[in-house]
Amino acid sequence: MSGGRDWRPAGNPWLVAVVVTLAVFMEILDTTIVNVALPHVAGTLSSSYDESTWVLTSYLVANGIVLPISAFLSRAFGRKQYFLLCILMFTLCSFLCGIATELWQMILFRVLQGFFGGGLQPVQQSVLLDYFKPEDRGKAFGLSSIAIIVAPVIGPTLGGWITDNYSWRWVFLINIPIGVLTLLAIYQLLEDPPWERKVKGKKLSIDFTGIGLIALGLGCLQVMLDRGEDDDWFTSGFIRLFAVLTVVGIVGAVYWLLYAKKPVVDLRCLKDGNFAVASLLMAGMAMILYGSSVVMPQLAQQELGYTATLSGLVLSPGAILIVLSIPLVLKLMPIVQTRWLVAFGFLLLALSFIYSRHLVPNVDFNTLVMMRSAQSIGLGFLFVPLTTVAYVTLAPRLNADASALFTMFRNVAGSVGISLSTAAITERSQVHSAAMVHNMSPLNEQFQQTLNRTAAAIRDFSHQIGDPMQLATGQMYQQMISQSRILAYIDVFSLCAVVAFILIPLCLLLSPVKSEGNAGAH
Repeated sequence: MSGGRDWRPAGNPWLVAVVVTLAVFMEILDTTIVNVALPHVAGTLSSSYDESTWVLTSYLVANGIVLPISAFLSRAFGRKQYFLLCILMFTLCSFLCGIATELWQMILFRVLQGFFGGGLQPVQQSVLLDYFKPEDRGKAFGLSSIAIIVAPVIGPTLGGWITDNYSWRWVFLINIPIGVLTLLAIYQLLEDPPWERKVKGKKLSIDFTGIGLIALGLGCLQVMLDRGEDDDWFTSGFIRLFAVLTVVGIVGAVYWLLYAKKPVVDLRCLKDGNFAVASLLMAGMAMILYGSSVVMPQLAQQELGYTATLSGLVLSPGAILIVLSIPLVLKLMPIVQTRWLVAFGFLLLALSFIYSRHLVPNVDFNTLVMMRSAQSIGLGFLFVPLTTVAYVTLAPRLNADASALFTMFRNVAGSVGISLSTAAITERSQVHSAAMVHNMSPLNEQFQQTLNRTAAAIRDFSHQIGDPMQLATGQMYQQMISQSRILAYIDVFSLCAVVAFILIPLCLLLSPVKSEGNAGAH
């Protein structure tokens, strides 16, 4: 094993980093680029919008299942071969999705696309860990963060533009040239360290029980999270059933993986305090990142009437700001303890969501951009330091399993964040509407005065046809609905701020290290 520790790649590590990150960028982009194209997909494939949402759900389910077992599959095939297989099949399935003529075909190809795409992120992360020395990993993860943070942001904008100007099929077909180029580059450049190569002639033990429990738990969880809002959560027998199956699968998987002789994924990674705390903090960051990334375009489109492209542009300056902040973070990491950088990032995130509470029904485009940009500054201080510190004290032989778990925590938490934020908008808007409607009563003097003034304005200055009092009542009702929705968004922003504040003390549990892995506080 000592020889393995001294292994150094023959190729240029940075060239390899760019190529493997490009593959991940393509896969992550595909999780969000399809969202805005769903109505067009439903129309072309003669299905309802509700049926077409399985195009998203099927991808997320397959993606979530394969994440924790990707380390096992990497060992089974050899890491390079597995990575090549994932890119090849992801590209092929993208082509098949682009030419699908029926909904069942699309869902089947999306399942396969999600299954093979899910292996790309953990393998990319383990490649960066093996190709770079601890002191250079921060820069490598800085490059990786561009794909993981920026891709979900530009996905809806790019998807909307392609769908509006060409066809929804190009949302999938655009992956083909990128996939082919990446496949050829990986074949030429990537090599496996000794501990990641497939051992020829060695019989591989397959943990079918572990794989089955993981598939049951995470698969049902993704279905529950993705379909919960549409089916009114736990009032639906379907959602209750999948909730029970989720608990059975996850609890059973944890118990089995802890006591199995040869588990499909090694949970001993979580015995490392740094890795466990960093994973928890990354999950918290992902909940906030993905939840707010969905809420802002939803606010722009549903409440303010923006197009898909324009609502995507609300997020774009923030994504650019994240990219620009990464070099600053990399310069600070050798100087400042990583845990203080992470704590500062969560503090900025919390303050930005407090600032976002200044939301009003007639908010303008520039203010929305400022709100999202403020949120993005904090994210720039979190991803690279957290990813770097997670592996500082971890044994190299656990890198593959740790990368799989780390990516799984991030993606599952992101799905939770999306579901919670969208559900909160619906629930809190109903609560605020119920509270406001009590004031819209003939017994409320202020309401009656406002109603009379509005009716007088309609009668004297408007050409609307109908009873001015009824028209005024309709306008007041619409204003009430709009205000209750805005208050719901403010509640979600407040919740994000609370989560960020709660996570700040947990940052102190991280080892007092700087980017080189030296104990800077001792």
